[in-house]
Amino acid sequence: MGQKQTDKILLHACCGICSGYPISFLKESGYSPVVYFCNPNLDTEEEFKRRLNAQKTVCEHFGVELIVEPYDHQEYLDFVTGLENEPERGKRCDKCFGLRLNKASKKAKELGIDLFTTSLVISPHKNFQKISSIGEDVANSQGIKYLPLDFKKKDGFLKTNNLSKELKIYRQNYCGCEFAKRPEKQTE
Repeated sequence: MGQKQTDKILLHACCGICSGYPISFLKESGYSPVVYFCNPNLDTEEEFKRRLNAQKTVCEHFGVELIVEPYDHQEYLDFVTGLENEPERGKRCDKCFGLRLNKASKKAKELGIDLFTTSLVISPHKNFQKISSIGEDVANSQGIKYLPLDFKKKDGFLKTNNLSKELKIYRQNYCGCEFAKRPEKQTE
């Protein structure tokens, strides 16, 4: 990628599991990642703390800086009002990505970092093109750049899961919001 090791990039991290391989990839590509844990979508403060502790372990493992956005679930609930009954991967999720990536772009700008990306895209349950489009839109609004990296490629999802097992970190079984815990409605 032709970057110098001093080139910082802000990595929005949704959780410790998903951020392991992206941190490794960015470092190997010559970037100095600064991890930004911003997840107001998490349904409880207890869940927020579990995922944050896992994120701290991953950041310590790689020796990277971690910035934590304080937990504010009401901000998320207010932001997705009216979309509570949307299916998973629907409009509510798009708004949630927009909220978190907008906050990440603002944090990058505040820190003087002109490039950011997200670990969200490593999940096979997430749409790379959609998240990248949202990232690019919010980056443009801040006058910075979004780096669209599909961390799933080259077995990224497998590598990040293996690292999380090696580090023995908390492994959640849902995306994060209370709406993701609901059983999917069956269509007949």
